[in-house]
Amino acid sequence: MLLADAPPNPWFSWQYVTNNSADIRSALGQHTSLTLQAVAIALVVALPLAALAHARPRLAAPVVGTAGVLYTVPSLALFALLAPWTGIGRTTVLIGLVAYALLVLVRNILVGLQGVDPAVTDAARGMGYGRGRMLWQVELPQALPSIVAGVRVATVSTVALVTVGVVVGYGGLGQLMFRGFRSDYHAEIMTATVLCLVLALVCDVVIVLVGRWLTPWSRSTRMLADSEV
Repeated sequence: MLLADAPPNPWFSWQYVTNNSADIRSALGQHTSLTLQAVAIALVVALPLAALAHARPRLAAPVVGTAGVLYTVPSLALFALLAPWTGIGRTTVLIGLVAYALLVLVRNILVGLQGVDPAVTDAARGMGYGRGRMLWQVELPQALPSIVAGVRVATVSTVALVTVGVVVGYGGLGQLMFRGFRSDYHAEIMTATVLCLVLALVCDVVIVLVGRWLTPWSRSTRMLADSEV
């Protein structure tokens, strides 16, 4: 009897989900595409920057420092500064997201490249490997665990940052959150929040699985270590 008379939970409403499923799917699709595209672009930019910093150690500090400066700019201020030049919408949000992901990716790729066993590079050099071949066939594969870790952190943080894009009218699930705050509709805010958490979790799991697929030797090493124990 007490349960029947209890008021509905204002934070969770399945009726809201069913009545607004089209809006939710659209916001979730926008959020997912922004996240994946931003991380992919940031990775494409970060790889050559980290490789250059690795090949020219004196450039490491300026490269990482510049990425760090971009990372410290408040997201609201960055989007507001970009809007007059890039307009309102997807392009502005993407530029901001890529800028924030760069520091994590450049730093992790550089750490991975610097952590390659010198004996491995010496052996490859003795076999006649040039600088480019050394990078692609020896150093980058050895640095993959660190790169995957960086992609995981960059992706999860990007999922959260996409919501700030609401200030330029393109924030994915942030649009639902903002609308919920304006109307004081808690169910809308909570639905968008939960979907952000689920999206971050799914992306993280997928990246872990892809990382294991790309680095089968690391699994073999762990299994061998476990067997020895």
